[in-house]
Amino acid sequence: MSKTADAVAAIAEPIAAKHGCELWDVEYVKEAGSWYLRVYIDHADGVSIDQCEAVSRELDPILDEQENLFPGSYTFEVSSAGAERQLRRTSDFERFAGMPVEVKLYKAQSGQKSFHGKLVGWNDGNLEIDMSAKRHSFSKAEIAGVWLRLE
Repeated sequence: MSKTADAVAAIAEPIAAKHGCELWDVEYVKEAGSWYLRVYIDHADGVSIDQCEAVSRELDPILDEQENLFPGSYTFEVSSAGAERQLRRTSDFERFAGMPVEVKLYKAQSGQKSFHGKLVGWNDGNLEIDMSAKRHSFSKAEIAGVWLRLE
């Protein structure tokens, strides 16, 4: 995460918890010339619109006071992490072991840049997936991203 995203996460985490949710991720990114601040929350039973709204209403005025974090205007969004969320932290890989994932690579291997399989684990920067009873490993440096998949 960026310095801004880390600072927002520290503010947002207790607010999300207050509303029965877990902070999943924070993004502060520039897209098509505009800045976006996205706060993703999670809940074991899924995230409701009411939970997103409650977190947004409480967090928004606090962020407005943080002038040192944001040099200009931005669009603020609070949403669910989603069913096909990106896995980033070691704890994400541990939590979703055995689940179907899609691994996207920076460079093609065996003529492809995307692999699907069951998440076996993340160990010392290496990701292992089970692809139809065949295990395949990828190093952290090869991986552009890993996402949960619905099957």
